[in-house]
Amino acid sequence: MDLEQKAIQRLQAASEMSLHHYGKPLVCTYSGGKDSDVMLELFKRADIPFEVHNSHTTADAPQTVRHIKDTFRELEMDGIKCEIEMPTYKGERTSMWKLIPIKLMPPTRRARYCCSVLKEAGCQNRFIATGVRWDESIKRKSREEFEKIGKTRADSEKFTTVMLMNDNDSKRRISELCMQKNKMVVNPIIDWKDSDIWKFIHSEHLDVCELYQCGYNRVGCIGCPVAGKKRYREFADYPKYKKLYIHAFDRMIEERKRRGLTCQWNNGNEVFLWWMEDENIAGQIELSDFIEM
Repeated sequence: MDLEQKAIQRLQAASEMSLHHYGKPLVCTYSGGKDSDVMLELFKRADIPFEVHNSHTTADAPQTVRHIKDTFRELEMDGIKCEIEMPTYKGERTSMWKLIPIKLMPPTRRARYCCSVLKEAGCQNRFIATGVRWDESIKRKSREEFEKIGKTRADSEKFTTVMLMNDNDSKRRISELCMQKNKMVVNPIIDWKDSDIWKFIHSEHLDVCELYQCGYNRVGCIGCPVAGKKRYREFADYPKYKKLYIHAFDRMIEERKRRGLTCQWNNGNEVFLWWMEDENIAGQIELSDFIEM
């Protein structure tokens, strides 16, 4: 069976469980990236009812936001329900720039609080589909075709198509989780490689975010720590985002001082340089030095 058919079968299985146990269609989570566009096309080919959801991170590039809005406009013309959810934290509207002073530290690869608040908080008590792929990172190699999302890694559960086809205990367990209205996930393109994604995009003539034509190989939050040194190009292209981060770091320093917490920097620009992993500046400290709250 080819990758497309395997992905469609996963979507159809998840759709059946979503309709039966949740009484609602499967949700296609959509970030505006290439994986989202491939997954959205597979949803259309699966011949299932579905809704589309985007979590507005407040730190996406303007081109990404525009691509999301254009895509949603076309989907809504076809009668498909789409939602762009604005982020909240403790009941109040928030943004990347508001979170940093509240959290008292910059987002880092080890402490990505921004993802949990800005990207992953939506679609509670729903069955969703994501574009997670094993090929993306070592951490994602531990993900599976079907999952229950828990508050901790130990609280999560994973299932494969083979398990659901041949193991009665697994079938009973996933039915129990669905009946409890847990946040369940299907990862239909989990076994696709980057080359498979681009081959499908080109062969099916899919529209993708224009940033890919500008030399970007990822579409996500500007300044995401996971992007490493690629952030230098992002901030060169989007200097206003750099100013927003520095201003947020200034307010973070003020809040740390107000609370009587240690702080080794004088201003937000010094934090920004540390955050960009410049080894030639003063103030190189460990993440543990931040966490005093």
